Amino acid sequence: MSETFPEIREAVRRLCARFPGAYWRDLDRERAYPTEFVQALTQAGFLSVLIPEEYGGSGLGLGAATAVLEEIHRSGCNGAACHAQMYTMGTMLRHGTEAQKQAHLPKIASGELRLQAFGVTEPDAGTDTTRITTFARKEGDKYVVNGRKLWISRAEHSDLMVLLCRTTPRDQAAKPSDGMSVLLVDMREAVGKGLTIRPVRTMLNHATTELFFEDLEVPAENLIGREGQGFRHILDGMNAERILIAAECIGDAKFFIERASAYAKEREVFGRPIGENQGVQFPIARAYVQMTAAALMVDKAAALFEAGEPCGTEANMAKLMASEASWYAADMCVQTHGGFGFAEEYDIERKFRETRLYQVAPISTNLILSHVATHVLDLPKSF
Repeated sequence: MSETFPEIREAVRRLCARFPGAYWRDLDRERAYPTEFVQALTQAGFLSVLIPEEYGGSGLGLGAATAVLEEIHRSGCNGAACHAQMYTMGTMLRHGTEAQKQAHLPKIASGELRLQAFGVTEPDAGTDTTRITTFARKEGDKYVVNGRKLWISRAEHSDLMVLLCRTTPRDQAAKPSDGMSVLLVDMREAVGKGLTIRPVRTMLNHATTELFFEDLEVPAENLIGREGQGFRHILDGMNAERILIAAECIGDAKFFIERASAYAKEREVFGRPIGENQGVQFPIARAYVQMTAAALMVDKAAALFEAGEPCGTEANMAKLMASEASWYAADMCVQTHGGFGFAEEYDIERKFRETRLYQVAPISTNLILSHVATHVLDLPKSF
């Protein structure tokens, strides 16, 4: 396959070579954050590719960002430690004030500030975002926030958070998606002053947390976009998120396919390479076919996003196809390696756990299918 942005890809590969499997295995055992890796990406300018040049970034499109994240994952690294800094840009760039952009984007581009947290999901709402209950009450020149968020990654390692909350109760809004607003929360000032962060240990090293808000005061000037229109504002970030994570899944799939192909050519059983057996080579070939088809869907979704065209359906389909391709490739790679696939030193079991997440997050496969059924095929809603 011919690849887009070859210079960027080669530069990312060189950077990732400085962070081999042993680095990630050590972090995985301790559930530690890859600070050095994130700093290296920041200094190289890879996390600011979507920030316009006038604010210190590269001013490139989403296609360049997908190339960065794909190569990170193809190299055996994990972009989940920092990918939110890319997709949260959509909300601020398209809906933030010029003062907000001037105050934050140059510092984010330089690495002085981290914008890594995206506060949307709640324990009682799940993927039904319209049912969030975290509430921001306007009092003079500030909002007072109360509520709870769950599955918020990187909150302990971020200076800023894009927070979605209700400013009008759901039953008082004209539509369920109305009455939500976006606030930019300064985590450095908030922790201990109305915000409590509790780590949630999971099967993978994802820096996942639960957040508790108790009379947290946020300046009214930190409102992004229009009050009550927050759900529409974050859709830009959500579409970018799904496309970028789909690119990560393509990278994961390539990692598994390349590892399985190399092992199948070298590993001998019964006096010959196991790759001579169709029972071994056909699953590898199928994984490649599925990955290639998914990659084309990711490219299409990214192109629509860059052109400013509606891309919600394409972003969802790209995420579904890529996550299923990476999960098939992961399972195939473990099967190809046999017992060695479970050994830490091969890095396959770690990547196997990491890529499984994307069948569930940031949106579940079932909800994507529901979206396609009702919005594309005009079938009746099931909920």
